[in-house]
Amino acid sequence: MKISREVKTAVLVISGILLFIFIFNYLKGENILDSSRTFYTVYDNVEGLASSTPVTINGLSVGKVQSISFKDDGSGRLEVKFLVDSDFEFSKNSKAELYEAGLIGGKAIAIIPAFDNAENAKKGDYLKGTVKAGLTDLVNQRLTPLQEKMETMMVSADSLLTNINSVFDVQTKANLKKSIAELSLTIESFKNTSVSINNLIANNQEKLSSTLINVENISSNLSKITDSLSNANLGKTIKELQATIVSFDKILVGIDNGEGSIGKLFKDEGLYNNLKGATKEMEELLRDIKLHPKRYFRILSKKEIPYNDN
Repeated sequence: MKISREVKTAVLVISGILLFIFIFNYLKGENILDSSRTFYTVYDNVEGLASSTPVTINGLSVGKVQSISFKDDGSGRLEVKFLVDSDFEFSKNSKAELYEAGLIGGKAIAIIPAFDNAENAKKGDYLKGTVKAGLTDLVNQRLTPLQEKMETMMVSADSLLTNINSVFDVQTKANLKKSIAELSLTIESFKNTSVSINNLIANNQEKLSSTLINVENISSNLSKITDSLSNANLGKTIKELQATIVSFDKILVGIDNGEGSIGKLFKDEGLYNNLKGATKEMEELLRDIKLHPKRYFRILSKKEIPYNDN
């Protein structure tokens, strides 16, 4: 059977149209020959996300972003349409997380499956869009408080320097220089004193050695004396001394009670009166001897002094 030129032309035109439609959709990220599932998510800011960006599940690439457009509600939010080629089933409560794909930038979408036994996501469903902080965001989160602290510290340092400049005026600086110079002289004086002490010790080394030996001997003698005292029967001596004190106390008690000759001497009033009378008579006798020596001595006297009984 011979095919006419018209049929060949029609087949070629139809094939070209189909090929054009396939290539056009493929370039848009949609393969009409593939049984991919289409899902949607919404972000406030896609942060540089582009079409044909990979879509992953647990790090495995399972699809790609098909299109990004503004929503029709006038909110300015962005609707992202993406395809999933894998047959992996996940819950409709799963999340579409926007994350940083590399250190040099670029964003991608990762589906975070939710295993909550809910209904599986179907073609055309919307997944909740979330954003994972990237390295730049983390650095900014760390640097922002640090920057604020640095600014506060710089302000404090500036105030401190201003206060220091106001305190250290010309007179204060001069006094400080003078104090430092005097401190240097004091240190030099201490140095000279130290040299003198070292020389004194060096010149009197023998005397110091002899003195230390004498001190050691004295310490040894004191140690021997201490040992002698510790070895002596001090307890017996103390007991004897206590006994002596007790005996002496008994003697004093006896005297106080009028016992013995000394006690009677202190306590007997008659003996005391006799001694007092004898003493008086002795005084009169001595006076009479002085006034009338002839009565007692055979010595001539020029004139006899008359005796006065008073």
